[in-house]
Amino acid sequence: MATIDGLPPLREVIAAHGLSARKSLGQNFLLDLNLTARIARAAGDLTGADVLEVGPGPGGLTRGLLAEGARRVVAVEKDTRCMAPLAEIAAAYPGRLEVLNADALELDWAAHLTPPVKIAANLPYNVGTELLVRWLTPPDWPPLWQSLTLMFQREVADRIVAGPGSKTYGRLAVLAQWRATAKIVLTLPPEAFTPPPKIHSAVVHLEALPEPRFEADPKVLNRVVAAGFNQRRKMLRAALKGVAPDIEDRIVAAGLKPTDRAEQVPVEGFCALAREVAKG
Repeated sequence: MATIDGLPPLREVIAAHGLSARKSLGQNFLLDLNLTARIARAAGDLTGADVLEVGPGPGGLTRGLLAEGARRVVAVEKDTRCMAPLAEIAAAYPGRLEVLNADALELDWAAHLTPPVKIAANLPYNVGTELLVRWLTPPDWPPLWQSLTLMFQREVADRIVAGPGSKTYGRLAVLAQWRATAKIVLTLPPEAFTPPPKIHSAVVHLEALPEPRFEADPKVLNRVVAAGFNQRRKMLRAALKGVAPDIEDRIVAAGLKPTDRAEQVPVEGFCALAREVAKG
């Protein structure tokens, strides 16, 4: 597929604007418009939805999202070099693309979107995990977004969908699976990108649940989970001793074993423990 919208192929766009990917910005450009279209389709039905995209770069996924019928795309791009090619896409889709030259970690993105909202992005590797945690831990639930369709390093994607007992099971898995359903929908080899990273990548699709799977105070749960996995080789009674003075009793009351390790505890178990800790 050379083009999907009358705009030039991405390699021509990059050459015309001198857009070499910058390691300092975590950039690895995905130039195959067939692949960007597949990622856009993985986000589900976009008609009637606003889509937040972080790190659009030269706009490959942006074009896919618009071609798939997104009502509006709000693209947040820190690299000023990308403003010109993104402006060309905006001109091809009048009124449907808003480009914000901003740092996604500092932006109040919600102010620019009208529900229903979906988030889809080939996230810059250096901020991807932090953004995901922020999207999974808003003060109120359900969140503004309905779904997240995000590109990560394959290692990070595996951590998001991992189950108890796995070496990749950790805080990300608990936070993601407590409030959402998560699955890997696409894997990509290094050579799909320019420049090729040293690792494989994967797209994870997360659907927000109307309510968390199990009752728990988010702040308490986050504290318990963080403490447990910060010392994942230790038994719960040792790893969590700073959480409460009588933590062993609370672990037992939650139906867990003090000799278990965090990677053995399912999401339901962490939530039970958070409820016990919250009793004060």
